[in-house]
Amino acid sequence: MAEQYGATNVRVFGSVARGEAREDSDVDFLVEYKPGTSIFDAIELWAALKDLLERDVSLSTEDTLKDFAKPTALRELIRL
Repeated sequence: MAEQYGATNVRVFGSVARGEAREDSDVDFLVEYKPGTSIFDAIELWAALKDLLERDVSLSTEDTLKDFAKPTALRELIRL
């Protein structure tokens, strides 16, 4: 599904990756985007994942991860 929106190398991190997710936890995804992918494609991917999973989702790239969270996020990545 992600490729139709220009996303590749989709990985999950955070509470879901650690097996600590609760019913109200969001799902954190780290993705890469193909050149030419628009912000609208990213928004459509976010909406499609939110609808599919029926929970909040967060889409990040390595560049958009906050500096304090980046080392932990990169350690716990699970490739999908």
